[in-house]
Amino acid sequence: MEPVFEQSADEKLEDDERFMRAAIEQAHLAELDGEVPIGAVVVCQGEIIAEGRNHRETDQDPSAHAEFSAIMQASRELERWRLPDCTVYVTLEPCIMCSGLMHQARIGRCVYGAPDPKAGALGTLYQVHADERLNHTFEVTSGVLQDECARLLKDFFARKRSQKNMSGRKLQ
Repeated sequence: MEPVFEQSADEKLEDDERFMRAAIEQAHLAELDGEVPIGAVVVCQGEIIAEGRNHRETDQDPSAHAEFSAIMQASRELERWRLPDCTVYVTLEPCIMCSGLMHQARIGRCVYGAPDPKAGALGTLYQVHADERLNHTFEVTSGVLQDECARLLKDFFARKRSQKNMSGRKLQ
């Protein structure tokens, strides 16, 4: 049996930032599709095995969140529903639905960028990951590339508001 080597804190942060950048790439792709820029990747044994981005508007599907899509893809890729050796990286703190799916999939860890003050279920409003009444808890790391992740959303909504204001003006 091969020895298991623990990563140093610096190595773990470096990996977290590298994989969060991949999630940010997915967020940019969502924005190009006219979606709210939220992206996610699932990592297993140091490799990205699944990617997802928000596609609720395109699919007219309330469950089409970035991390939900990525987790579903990871399950298909690994041909199993239990994912305890997987880490989900997502640009925005997961909601109750996505946190619930992480619980159901037995995810080992979630890393998110920006907190979600309106729907965050992994520390901001709820602590689904740490609720010991449930049959599975998982590790959460928050704030990885937080400023960059938050800026994506702020800039997107600022442009949306600006476009709305411009379209509402009468031509003279």
